[in-house]
Amino acid sequence: MLTDRLVARKALDRVVAGAVAGRVRWVVLREKDLPRAERAAIAADLRAILAEVDGTLIVAGPDPLDGEAVHLPAAGPYPPPTHRLVGRSCHNHAELDRLTTEHYAIVSPVHPTQTKPGYGPPLGPNGLRKLVDASPVPLLALGGVETPQQVTACVQAGAVGVAVLGALMRAEDPCAAAASLTSAYVEAVTPELLKAGAKAPRSPRRGLRPTVPTQGSSLTARSGHGRPQPQTATKEAT
Repeated sequence: MLTDRLVARKALDRVVAGAVAGRVRWVVLREKDLPRAERAAIAADLRAILAEVDGTLIVAGPDPLDGEAVHLPAAGPYPPPTHRLVGRSCHNHAELDRLTTEHYAIVSPVHPTQTKPGYGPPLGPNGLRKLVDASPVPLLALGGVETPQQVTACVQAGAVGVAVLGALMRAEDPCAAAASLTSAYVEAVTPELLKAGAKAPRSPRRGLRPTVPTQGSSLTARSGHGRPQPQTATKEAT
């Protein structure tokens, strides 16, 4: 789940709490227009919410706001800072080729999006699949993902997660909206993981790997379903 307080129907902490109740486990804090002190206070509040479910707050930009996880824009900085978890936004093959020590990337837009109208052109499932095949790190899909069917299509295209902003920020009931999308993720990946001898969805060369859903999956705030884990992780449950 990615945050945007300007489009959220309710206070940001309430939206995040609802989404977490709907099994979101990664939240990307944006709100980059705010002063650092104000962002840091929001970050502390959201970390407290996520801590109750062993979730992760990722901060957009190179400053982790007293945390250990950041999500960087395609424009930089390069090389990326050294933190426990580092992701980057990418939109095409050239930007994926610039990745070095990042753990994951979020690619967009998969579909037309209300948040950034006219931004694109949309990748669609076929374009997403091509980027997944070319990427050195696991990819999460972002942009216009609002329905369970779209979540399923992203997983089938090889994405290890789905990043969502508008569908959760604008939701009247963030818990129900998140639960619907995370359930679709679990249904999409579970049959493949349970097939005898089947490989997990796209085993990346390095970086993050998808978790095996147990009691819940994850949806990265304007981040993704099925939370991937760092290479050093030792636990599979979300």
